[in-house]
Amino acid sequence: MPIKPRRIELLSPAKDLDCGIEAINHGADAVYIGAPKFGARAAAGNTLEDIRALCEYAHLYNARIYVALNTILREEELPEAEQLIRQLYQAGADALIVQDMGITRLNLPPIPLHASTQTDNRTPEKVKFLEAAGFTQVVLARELSLNEIRRISEQVSVPLEVFVHGALCVSYSGQCYLSAALSGRSANRGECAQYCRLPYSMVDANGTEIVHNKHLLSLKDMNRSDQLEALLDAGASSFKIEGRLKDVTYVKNITAYYRKKLDAILARRPEYCRASAGKSTYEFEPVAEKSFNRGFTPFFLHERTKDIAAFNTPKSIGEPVGTVKELKGNSFTIAGVKQLNNGDGLVFFNSRGELEGFRVNRVEANRVFPLDMPDIKPKTPLYRNFDQVFEKQLAKPSAERKLAVKIEFLDNPFGFTLVMEDETGARVMLTEPFDKELARRDQADNIRTQLAKLGNTPFEASEVHIGMGENWFVPSSLLADMRRKAVEKLQSDRMIRYQRELSRKVEPAEEVPFPERQLTYLGNVSNSRAEAFYKAHGVETVADAFELKPEKDVPLMFSKHCLRYSMGWCPTYQKEKSPYKEPYYLLYKDTRLRLQFDCKRCQMLVYEAPSQK
Repeated sequence: MPIKPRRIELLSPAKDLDCGIEAINHGADAVYIGAPKFGARAAAGNTLEDIRALCEYAHLYNARIYVALNTILREEELPEAEQLIRQLYQAGADALIVQDMGITRLNLPPIPLHASTQTDNRTPEKVKFLEAAGFTQVVLARELSLNEIRRISEQVSVPLEVFVHGALCVSYSGQCYLSAALSGRSANRGECAQYCRLPYSMVDANGTEIVHNKHLLSLKDMNRSDQLEALLDAGASSFKIEGRLKDVTYVKNITAYYRKKLDAILARRPEYCRASAGKSTYEFEPVAEKSFNRGFTPFFLHERTKDIAAFNTPKSIGEPVGTVKELKGNSFTIAGVKQLNNGDGLVFFNSRGELEGFRVNRVEANRVFPLDMPDIKPKTPLYRNFDQVFEKQLAKPSAERKLAVKIEFLDNPFGFTLVMEDETGARVMLTEPFDKELARRDQADNIRTQLAKLGNTPFEASEVHIGMGENWFVPSSLLADMRRKAVEKLQSDRMIRYQRELSRKVEPAEEVPFPERQLTYLGNVSNSRAEAFYKAHGVETVADAFELKPEKDVPLMFSKHCLRYSMGWCPTYQKEKSPYKEPYYLLYKDTRLRLQFDCKRCQMLVYEAPSQK
């Protein structure tokens, strides 16, 4: 008996309805979008009407819509959350991405729950528990290596979702309290103030400055486009692009980029299959470097490397375009192979190590005339973070997605019959009475031409078969009318045929113990339903979430990014002794943070430290 291929999903972000539709057009198998409230990107909420419209559009292609409702909830918010979930289900949402386990104790419709990366999913034990608790997909921590992903996949059957592209949090997701402690804006409540992107000076216990004014907690962006097949073979089924605050051009380009990469793999690996239907064609060539990025890293996919940090800037640098060759008056020449255009935005790191940018006024061969000549030196690397021509391409309709249909046109005793069957097996038949008469000219070419005119519908004719006993005259108007009616019927049929996955209910008798017996503030428990969930699964003591009861002198951030390693002083990997006295501190204006290094778990802890004023 042949093994059923594993469904592989490309999961794209949507800030709003327009982004979601373009994600589908450009090849996404699923889209995740923020709910009207309670999403981990508070600035990216959407109306129920827009979510409903996105679901209807996506479902035409068997694509799914996941709604992010992944903040922790206060007690008084639970009734509103319950009502909202019912409304989201009625709007057509295929699943909820959640962090708060209290949601599992609400009176919910049969909507599947996905465990957000905010639930800190980095061990086989945790993922096994979530599967047993009824979650139908689990988003793994970004920090996991291929081997760690493989070890988890070998012990569970639940689909595993992994991030493959986009901005990186320096802390394990769901385990960062820095913003909440310093500003009252909780990352677990969707309000992160991004203290990790600020410039810090690093000093030792004696106050000696080690590093001056660098973005020491800021990471490059993830790019695992060359590792997709390895991730597939390690057990990942859903490939997630970060970016619910990104604009539509980012969504278009990055979705198309990964779609093409994935399709090439799926074409030669029959044990994997695509999770949705329809083929996207593009009016542009996707290039990952042309969209917002701070430089790229595969992160910890192949264990620890030194290429993960973006110390010099948290801003986008874009793509490398060459180096400055010669200065001449109000212009300079570039040594590089990239074609530059009038209106391009270029950036470079100046003599102070700061990112500086300028706009190209005009280009003559390899000579650039900036709008304002920057203070730039020969041999300086240049980057383009705004490609004028590329952005113009993406500002227009840049892709369309079509379902292949086979069309059959037949005669019958009373008139003509039109049959349409799409690539998923959806089939409609339309019969129109018509007084037939023989034609003077062959009708076949005109019939094929008229029936294949599917225009701005979701369909594209892959073949048109004509099965008439005689060369009957068939008016173009009749063909157009039958084609229109058949398309409407097929679209309607596809919507009826679309089947949403149902939640997997777990009976109390099947409940399994949580991997831990005690939960500290790290459990992010902020309501009685979440507390009840954990106690039902064997947790003996449950502490309040940090947001309810801020604790003193506890780690506010847990990071696999390690500054001791970045400086070359890791006792495990580099065997080098630091010339500076610990503890180290990070300083930014009135903010003072203390670093602690947990070598056993290979992570860096960040604490708030009292100001020395």
